[in-house]
Formats: sequence, structure tokens, C-alpha cells
Amino acid sequence: MARLGVNVDHVATVRQARGGREPDPVTAAALAELAGAEGITVHLREDRRHIQDRDVEVLRKTIQTRLNLEMAATDEMVGIALKILPDSATLVPERREELTTEGGLDVSHHRHLLKRQTELLRQGGIVVSLFVDPDLEQIKAAHRVGADFIEIHTGAYCNADTPKVRKAELAKIEAAIRAAHKLGMGVNAGHGLDYRNVRAVVALGGIEEFNIGHSIVSRAVLVGMERAVREMANLLREP
Repeated sequence: MARLGVNVDHVATVRQARGGREPDPVTAAALAELAGAEGITVHLREDRRHIQDRDVEVLRKTIQTRLNLEMAATDEMVGIALKILPDSATLVPERREELTTEGGLDVSHHRHLLKRQTELLRQGGIVVSLFVDPDLEQIKAAHRVGADFIEIHTGAYCNADTPKVRKAELAKIEAAIRAAHKLGMGVNAGHGLDYRNVRAVVALGGIEEFNIGHSIVSRAVLVGMERAVREMANLLREP
């Protein structure tokens, strides 16, 4: 049965829009845990557009489940991770002008950097995941640099505009799961998943954790954080 990791970045996005204190992503994380979340994810971006350093520090001290820190593969972020010691670190590509992460890492092209950063994080006792597209060459490259997990970027599946394209993207995800398991890596998934499209990915099996943020926070605006999280958790647990 897959775990639900709730990403609270966009709670911080609303807070930063006014530069105040509300809403608090730490409080949102606590409510998510009470509703059944089995992990909390935050992306500490280099430009600090939403989550701030203090958020990560307080979350590390207060959450009762697991903390997953999404981060760029930079010396600054590795240093922060080794200080905070999240349960896991997910290395993601990052461009300052993007609204959200637009694709997976090019692990093959950046293999030397990613291998060094992965080794440093693992030496600190942190489980390392690489955020990759469902591409077999990138998955093989993730194994070569020493990643414990891959997180499959599900954006192409979620954005598919026809049933035929959606089916093809789902097949790529299924092949990626099999390839990662064959290489001895765990598999997580995330990006663009919502209450309508997540079922088909869950049905594939083999994914340990779904990291979902935007759709949960969007629904929480209307029905509250606890109900929004509970509804998503139930979708992951249904046969």
C-alpha cells in the first residue's frame, strides 16, 4: 500500500504573497499528519520563493512522520540538508524562471555532480532520491550515481490531452517502475497528480510513496486540510 507524502509548499506560497505569517506551512503539516499523511515534503528553492529555511528547521523538530526535502543539487543545499538531516532528500532540477518543476533531472549529463552530492548526503544518513522522467536511460544513470530511490515525474501523464497519449505515458511509468526495481531502487512518484488521475498510477503497483501538493492544498482551500488529505489518502489505499 502506497504512502502519501503531502507537499506544503503552496501553503507557504500564499503566506509569501503578503509577506506575513499566515497561513503557516508547519501548522498545515501537522494537520496533514493528523489526517493520515505518512510524510511531509517541502522544496527549499534557491530563491526562497515559498518555503523558508526556518520552515524546514521547525518542521524537522515537529513532524511525527518523515521529512522529505526537495532540493537542487548545489553545495549550498547539500550543506543545509546535512545540517537539518531530513529523512530523505529528493534532488530536483531547478530554474529560477519556472513556475514549478518542469521535468526530471538529466542524470546522464550531470552524473559526476550528482554522484558527488549523492555520496555526501548518504554519508550523512539521508536516503537519496532523484527526480527523473520515466526514461530508462535516466533510471540507469540514477542507479550508477548511487541513488536509493527514483521519484518518477508524472507530469507528462497528468498533462496528456487524449486517452491515447495518457495510455502511452502510463505505460512509460509502468516500465520505469519495473526498471528501477530490477536495479534495486525504490520508487516514488509525483507532479501534477490529483484526485482524478492518481487512481490509474496507484493501480500499477510498485510505488512506495506519492508526493502530492498542489491539488491537496487547492482542495484544502475549499474543504479544509484534514478532509483534503484524508480523501487523497483513501484513494491511495483503495484496492
